[in-house]
Amino acid sequence: MGPWRQRLTLLFAVLGPGVITGAAADDPSGMATYSQTGAQCGYGQLWTALAMLPLHIAVQEACARIGAVTGQGLAAVVRDQYSRPVLRAVVLLLLVANTLNIGADSGAMAAAATLLVPVAPAVLAITSTAVMVLLEIVLTSRVYARLLKWLTLALLAYPLTVGSVPQPWGAVRTATFLPHVEWTCDFLCLITGVLGTTISPSLFVWQAPEVVEEARATGRLVGSGPPRVSGATLRDLRLDNGVGMVFSEVGTWSSIVVTATVLHAHGVTAMGTAADAAQALEPLVQSFPHAGVLAKGLFAVGVIGMGVLGIAVLAGSAAYALAEALQWHEGLALPLRQAPTFYGILSAATLLGLAMNFLGIAPIHALISTAVINGVVAVPVLFVSARSAQIMGAYRSGWLSTVVLWLTCVAMGAGALGMGATRGTP
Repeated sequence: MGPWRQRLTLLFAVLGPGVITGAAADDPSGMATYSQTGAQCGYGQLWTALAMLPLHIAVQEACARIGAVTGQGLAAVVRDQYSRPVLRAVVLLLLVANTLNIGADSGAMAAAATLLVPVAPAVLAITSTAVMVLLEIVLTSRVYARLLKWLTLALLAYPLTVGSVPQPWGAVRTATFLPHVEWTCDFLCLITGVLGTTISPSLFVWQAPEVVEEARATGRLVGSGPPRVSGATLRDLRLDNGVGMVFSEVGTWSSIVVTATVLHAHGVTAMGTAADAAQALEPLVQSFPHAGVLAKGLFAVGVIGMGVLGIAVLAGSAAYALAEALQWHEGLALPLRQAPTFYGILSAATLLGLAMNFLGIAPIHALISTAVINGVVAVPVLFVSARSAQIMGAYRSGWLSTVVLWLTCVAMGAGALGMGATRGTP
């Protein structure tokens, strides 16, 4: 085995909850928000992908560190450290938001699949949902985690789509590094939505217990006590988390670039779902028809792969949150007979989300509204994470991570307040 292959093998072994969580931020609901941003604002919000990177890293590392040090998920920490009303509000809003996201993701994934396979979307949605629920119940946690890790490679479809479409690279570079803000409700609402779908409570709640499950699988956690933690453990955690969040923001940046270049530039300023964005790419690349077909196919593949991953994370975080709040047996490492309520919540959230596709709910309204709600709800959850130093002792986050975490809390709160203050402004 050559040195490069050996390094990649070691890196892949380290990657886990962080890279899965980062990729899950770019699920079809996230892509719909980013696509709407690119279509409506052009390159105007492209800088948010770069600006969010340190915030995304700090937030998710804090959540992962909580799991690694305490051996508990985030909902369990909220349960032990804060009042019941706070816990109930966080869990209830998370369940509602995740179920809506699952519904939108399953519909968008099925619609994207029809661009590649001539099968009715309803059939694809029902079949794929049934298969996903079955895999979550039947597969062992190690095999399931490995499957999710491989699914993250579907995220590469988005930067490949950027490369398949001619780009005005000068304008793209400027918009990436030079912030642009418009003091209007629509603009601030989209920024809050982008923040809310990227730095999302569902990802906080998912990553911490997944780190705990990994500690159990590797023998660092036995019984109900805290896991064994070392410098190497935290180093690997930071690497996994950093790679995952960079991966995530590359997907965000790519989606905004593609939709700004191909849709906004041709007067298309409104999207229905991420699958609609994929469909729109082919005919609008008029001077490069082959590039249009390739772009549509790549974008559709990304939507499908990220849909499978996103639904798994959304359903899992809903199950973890409620099970931890009510102190039920929970975890993908447990068989069905030992954690029936956990798997029941997971299945119910997935099936209720699927049912949303047959109730006539407009996907884009559900997605954008849920992303904005996440941006608002994330503020108190971030406050909990920022104050977690008291429960992590010597393994608490460093001063820089803590400052960035508080900055994230303030930024998301300011986005929500600014959106409210400008409501009614054109």
